Amino acid sequence: MKDKDDRDHVVSAGSRIFSNRSEEELQTSLRKSNHIKICLEQDVQFTKSNGFEMYELKHAPLPEIDLFQIDTSCTFCNKKFSAPFLIEAMTGGEPESYKINKNLAIAAQQCGIGMGLGSQRAMLLTPEFEYTYQVRNFAPDIFLMGNIGASQLKEFSVSEIKRIVEAVEADALAIHLNATQELCQPEGNTDWTGILLKIKEISANINLPVIVKETGSGLTADAVRALESSGIEGIDIGGAGGTSWAKVEHFRGSAAAERFLEWGLPTAESLVECAHAVDIPIIASGGIRNGIESVKAIALGACLIGMALPFLRPATISVQAVADKIESLKKELIRTMFLIGTQHLGEIDKRKLRPSFATIRTF
Repeated sequence: MKDKDDRDHVVSAGSRIFSNRSEEELQTSLRKSNHIKICLEQDVQFTKSNGFEMYELKHAPLPEIDLFQIDTSCTFCNKKFSAPFLIEAMTGGEPESYKINKNLAIAAQQCGIGMGLGSQRAMLLTPEFEYTYQVRNFAPDIFLMGNIGASQLKEFSVSEIKRIVEAVEADALAIHLNATQELCQPEGNTDWTGILLKIKEISANINLPVIVKETGSGLTADAVRALESSGIEGIDIGGAGGTSWAKVEHFRGSAAAERFLEWGLPTAESLVECAHAVDIPIIASGGIRNGIESVKAIALGACLIGMALPFLRPATISVQAVADKIESLKKELIRTMFLIGTQHLGEIDKRKLRPSFATIRTF
């Protein structure tokens, strides 16, 4: 009965809102809905890899540890994680996104990992859609990250951004960089002047950690040094190798996207470059799909592993489907740690890696 009540709430709220909305609000909601539909129905992943095949983990023939004593717990922004996984931002701001976010949040709570919300700009344009982001009551203990696009920062005051983060009881704010996607969108925002100053202003006044994340094109050393100087408290690599948002826009009919389908710095390459450049915490995301790649990313300097697409389809099915995916990743992580002889995440570092022979032959 509760699921039916949820569905009735979504349908009635959605019908009421759509009947009294501006063209901009309507287009924003439809675009979000189209993005989810495309990601579920089309091949939107990069053709090129995330770059982690360039590294091999060193096998430990004598692990000298007990598989069942391996500890995958960690802490990020003063929140405890059972494993270093973050469900990356996906959706919000349109009726069907409520079910997705709810299922993700409940599964994250059950499994003890973190979650990011989709862009909350829709909350500012259409406050009636705030309920699609309201998941804290389903997940009281998780690390929950709010979200706003960098290209929209100049549209809103610090107080407005602070309000939407507080409304969802977030533990941090993600500011996402999506210049590639904005370039490819017919309705995209390509005026990126003054963004760094706006990030600095928000970081100084929001009273929450600010994490700046890319969305598929990767971060560079110069960019993260500038961001670190602006006062942010972490970065999310968002490298190439996972979802290509240029491909998503291509499937929406964007001619501009065609030349940029494979644009971006592979995740592993971006991670190595950024880990050498700054001392703030790094989340690795962008095409990481299993426990082995997760361990490689941690060895290269990441403290958390972010994934979105692997959780999207399960989230349209049930809480259990999402939880099963999380637990599968945890098991892969533990088994990989066993094979390299590490009992705790803190023992995973570059000494556990070597260049792959294929990479050596290539160069």
